[in-house]
Amino acid sequence: MDSPSELMRRHGLRAKKSWGQCFLHDPSVLDRIVAASSISGDDVVLEIGAGLGSLTCRLAAAARRVIAVERDRDLAAVLRTELQAVPTLEVVEANALTIELASFGDALVVVGNLPYNIASPLLFRLLAQRSVVQRATLMLQRELADRLVAPPGSRLYGAPSVLLQDLAEVRLCFVVPGGAFVPRPRVDSAVLRLDFRAEPRSGLPFERLQPVVHAAFAQRRKTLRRSLESAYDRDPIEQALAQTGLDGSRRGETLSGLEFGALARALPEERRR
Repeated sequence: MDSPSELMRRHGLRAKKSWGQCFLHDPSVLDRIVAASSISGDDVVLEIGAGLGSLTCRLAAAARRVIAVERDRDLAAVLRTELQAVPTLEVVEANALTIELASFGDALVVVGNLPYNIASPLLFRLLAQRSVVQRATLMLQRELADRLVAPPGSRLYGAPSVLLQDLAEVRLCFVVPGGAFVPRPRVDSAVLRLDFRAEPRSGLPFERLQPVVHAAFAQRRKTLRRSLESAYDRDPIEQALAQTGLDGSRRGETLSGLEFGALARALPEERRR
């Protein structure tokens, strides 16, 4: 397939800066993304943000079926034109923030280069629909990727780290320099592999863990006890700390995912309004 620059020239297009469009052109990086996704001939792949199809054609060569989701009408038209001879490809013109993944089946393999400006909401939209997703290989801004894989005690460790790692095994596969894209972004990217767990590591529903984690990180300079007081009454906090054996003078960023799970289980489901 032709390079993104050649495709844009042929179709009279330019990258939309307001949409954060950057097109991956490095063949070695494209091949590494496919390899990191562990795609087999039995897989149904849903690609988020198919763009000009550089990754799409490689995914189609490896998978049983590819659903290429692209919001931009002009790019969707390019995909239909350039890849019309690929019988296993379906181009869906839609916003990935609103699409229902279950409409394409279950056990999906998701692959995508997430636009920097909507990467976080897209990621949590994917988490909300994880029941129909086996695994996901996603390219994100490196700063966000580093936060998502950060361990307890790291300055980058935060609520997204805890919540994502509770639901999936998260691995940073490799870093992608800005020069691999056209136009070149100002920051580097990184490819993450998410293998979703059959059950959350904490044993708790996302809705039960999330408020405790967010309360603990709401004011990072405060102790765990003081941070939790923004959402819970003092007596239940003290009871939960005693029950779990956690030291209330610790800070939220020092707690492991399992410790957060124990704390959430010990705290009441109802928060203070």
